Amino acid sequence: MKKRKPAQPASDLHLAGPSSPTQPLSQMRRGGVGRILAVRGSADKDQRDIERGLLEMGFVEGAAVEVLHYGFLGRDPLAVRINQTMTVALRRRAADAVLAVSSSHLTPP
Repeated sequence: MKKRKPAQPASDLHLAGPSSPTQPLSQMRRGGVGRILAVRGSADKDQRDIERGLLEMGFVEGAAVEVLHYGFLGRDPLAVRINQTMTVALRRRAADAVLAVSSSHLTPP
């Protein structure tokens, strides 16, 4: 099994606003499509558990993601499709740990 590097706290990442190509999944617009760059938790045990759960569900580097829906109150929870095969409901706190890049900013292979 490949050993992973320790997670970098999401608060240490430089992220711009919603127009930035790189942003937490929780800030992508509804209908937004992109690719996962990283799943980042903090040193907090709860965040490490969230990170592990996300990785087990398929939120891995390079996976395609699409934001399908946001909840009515505080945009929580949100529905996300992974690799066009599985739809998952995430709490905003978990979606904050997923760093993604919008497909409009990706270069074609």
